[in-house]
Amino acid sequence: MTALSERLSRAAGKLGEVELGDVAGRLVRVTGLTLEVVGCRLVIGQRCLVDTKGSGPVLAEVVGFDRETAFLMPYRTVSGLYSGASVRPLEDEWRLPVGPALLGRVLDGMMQPLDGGPPPAGELISLHSQPLNPLVRAPIKAPLDVGVRALNALLTPGKGQRLGIFAGPGVGKSVLMGMMTRYTQAQVVIVGLIGERGREVREFIEDALGPEGLSRAVVIAAPADQSPLLRLRAAEVCHRLAEYYRDQGQDVLLLMDSFTRYAQAQRELALAIGEPPATRGYPPSVFAALTRLAERAGNGSGNGSLSAFYTVLSEGDDQQDPVSDAARAILDGHIVLSRSLAEAGHYPAIDINASISRVMQQVTDGEHRQWALRLKRLLSRYQQVRELLPLGGYQPGQDPELDESVRRYPAIAAFLQQDTHQAADFAGAVAALKEVFN
Repeated sequence: MTALSERLSRAAGKLGEVELGDVAGRLVRVTGLTLEVVGCRLVIGQRCLVDTKGSGPVLAEVVGFDRETAFLMPYRTVSGLYSGASVRPLEDEWRLPVGPALLGRVLDGMMQPLDGGPPPAGELISLHSQPLNPLVRAPIKAPLDVGVRALNALLTPGKGQRLGIFAGPGVGKSVLMGMMTRYTQAQVVIVGLIGERGREVREFIEDALGPEGLSRAVVIAAPADQSPLLRLRAAEVCHRLAEYYRDQGQDVLLLMDSFTRYAQAQRELALAIGEPPATRGYPPSVFAALTRLAERAGNGSGNGSLSAFYTVLSEGDDQQDPVSDAARAILDGHIVLSRSLAEAGHYPAIDINASISRVMQQVTDGEHRQWALRLKRLLSRYQQVRELLPLGGYQPGQDPELDESVRRYPAIAAFLQQDTHQAADFAGAVAALKEVFN
């Protein structure tokens, strides 16, 4: 049993031994992703060890009940299950190793190394944290420099804000996330790659993140081929690590790609245990889970801050799907990436007039906001006549503001574009915004 405990301990990301319960249950049925177990008293969220033929014990978690039957879902792909297999509940709590040594590491959803390094070690904390009293949260009063000119100047995020990046596939979400990771002034960056394609993990780390961004980041990756339970837990691990560093008094930036894949994993789990679908196949528990997850981000009661950016995948560029609608209501603003801008070679492809930061009023001065509003207004007026210009359908001299928008558009377009290897700090972005009108 000692060797078994050590293997399970490594799988759970712990250093000590794992304690097994005295009463074992038995596996009576396997339905899709769920294992049905009877014969022992289990608690929602409790981990269990399921015996298999030939491949060693499998780690699973209790996700639901039906009278005396408990539903378990394994963390990994399972083979060798058989009827009547022994199921042993684990009496310990899942705890995460944390500390400065985590920076620069790439780990999976169970805190096991993907980068070839040693298993992480450090102080152990619980995966689950108590919800904060909203009255003890520190208010958002300072801007967060993310190193992207258009965001810093026109959609200024605040320390402790939660923003969504809305876009269809292939419009530049990962590139924008990589820029923010490399150039942000936050002290710690937590990156969660949840439910994305496996090949994108290495591409993001090597191309979008780079050695500079990775040096102060922790990457948690749970690709699409992993179980929905492991994808859910990987997202929770990201938030727990971010909460830890925030509570240590540091400014933390959490980037999670993607909010949509998290919702889809929750949907898979809910449907597997029999919850009826509601909105476009999403059970009600999905939207409750999204809210709980997002509420873990934000400022705490100390000096640290936790700002979060969640990518929201709009299937077919549909901005009105249920997850997008829920994210707009839950988060403190949204950044919309436009496919038409991306196709025109305009990067980052941020649709300024379709995006908003709900805390910009709190973290910027009046002069800054006036310049930003003026640019947005001119950009909006230019869009009204954009298609007429090549046809000669626009006649200058009738509307001074419209004339100004056409005259200044080249400078505005140059201001909104930024090379991926070029950083733009907050002060420089505001100065460049004013320079557009000189």
